[in-house]
Amino acid sequence: MNSPVALFQELVQAGPPADAAVHFDTACVLGGSIAGLLAARVLSDRARRVVIIEPDDLPVDPGPRTGVPQDRQVHTLLPAGHQWLERWVPGITKDAQDRGASLVGPDQALTAVNGVPLAADGEDHHLLAIGRPLLETLIRQHITSIPNVSVLKARASGLQYRDDEVSAVRYVTTTRADGDEQVLQADFVVDAMGRSSRLSHWLGDAGYDVPRLERLEAPINYASARFDRPETTAELKISGVLELFTPDYPSHGVSVAAANAIEGQQWLVMLMGYGDNRPGRTMEEFRSACAQLPEIFAEVTAGAVRGGVVTYHQAESRRRHFSGLSRFPARLVSMGDAVASFNPVYGQGMSSAALHASCLAAYLGSDADLDQAAHAFFDLQQVVVDAAWAISAGGDTARLDAESGAQVPEDIRQQRWAMNQITAATVLDADIARAFNYVTFMLRHPATLADPDLLARAVTVNEAARVTR
Repeated sequence: MNSPVALFQELVQAGPPADAAVHFDTACVLGGSIAGLLAARVLSDRARRVVIIEPDDLPVDPGPRTGVPQDRQVHTLLPAGHQWLERWVPGITKDAQDRGASLVGPDQALTAVNGVPLAADGEDHHLLAIGRPLLETLIRQHITSIPNVSVLKARASGLQYRDDEVSAVRYVTTTRADGDEQVLQADFVVDAMGRSSRLSHWLGDAGYDVPRLERLEAPINYASARFDRPETTAELKISGVLELFTPDYPSHGVSVAAANAIEGQQWLVMLMGYGDNRPGRTMEEFRSACAQLPEIFAEVTAGAVRGGVVTYHQAESRRRHFSGLSRFPARLVSMGDAVASFNPVYGQGMSSAALHASCLAAYLGSDADLDQAAHAFFDLQQVVVDAAWAISAGGDTARLDAESGAQVPEDIRQQRWAMNQITAATVLDADIARAFNYVTFMLRHPATLADPDLLARAVTVNEAARVTR
């Protein structure tokens, strides 16, 4: 079996099959979020009919959706997710740009640590800066225009099984007053019901193994606001800003600040704090907090306000461990936040969903026995989840431990020391910045940062800078 590093690379680079064999008559996706839509795109090559069951109203025009409480916060599609999406849904980038979204190249992006920009890495990576409602609407329009894909407005209420295989989905339509439960026969089912997925309850009630739920307490507080982006701000020549602040930097409780030039000629600006730090609950507080940050945040918040401050709180990161379950029904997989949901500030959610879809495509394109539990799929998916979890959960834990002064085991302390060396060197050395960006953009596995030569280079660079100072 290939190493996690090699498998991750294959998943990032995978594209649609040239000649896909049809495996199913009807495939059903539970949830019409981005993860569910991307699953439907993969299944559209493998099933005669794909039905997405989604309880929320799906607006034709972009707008907030009940099932996405964080959809008015800053969202950026990382290069891995952007590349995957463009391969599988050609033309979506142009559609987004035509609607005012920004394709942010290296010359338009500013990423900094404690106010010091990362070294230019010489790569031509692009991020898509866009409002989440618009991106989800565009993806939905593209995918539901595929002739064999449809959306059923309903709430999934359970599964049916036959010979240890999922055979049908029970659902209640939300358009009928009587709310009678109905049944959709299905040959393959994807759980994309998000962070609050009910799949574990259904599995337990049916006597199957339940995936272990891992929780990481990492209380985070977001505040986002939109501002006019006048033509005069074009002189900034910046469309995306990400500023990271270590605990010892005087950022007045702000750990991460970001600004994206999105559709509607707007800046969408976000401040994030851990624990009791709740930056910017009112517009006065928000602008005051921005005034304490690097100057660019005063500039992007100088325009007229579009609406008020929108806050979001998340108490913990979660992941469900599906690999290694001994009794699990065949023809059933889980994707997206239903498997793992992280601190959104790392921007991994949408790109992780894309790579989960890549896992599904690889699984369905292999010689796996579909009449057996999808262990091969979950093993592939674990490579993606482990990578994302290492970045986000690892970063959150290190930050919270540093702020609280908690004692940590020596091996963890050494790992964090090494990571701190690499992070510090990203503002000084192009090669180290390139390796770091490849990982944070989800184009490479985090294990690539464990290269002893890379760490030695970082230590040397940092020591030289210290002596110079």
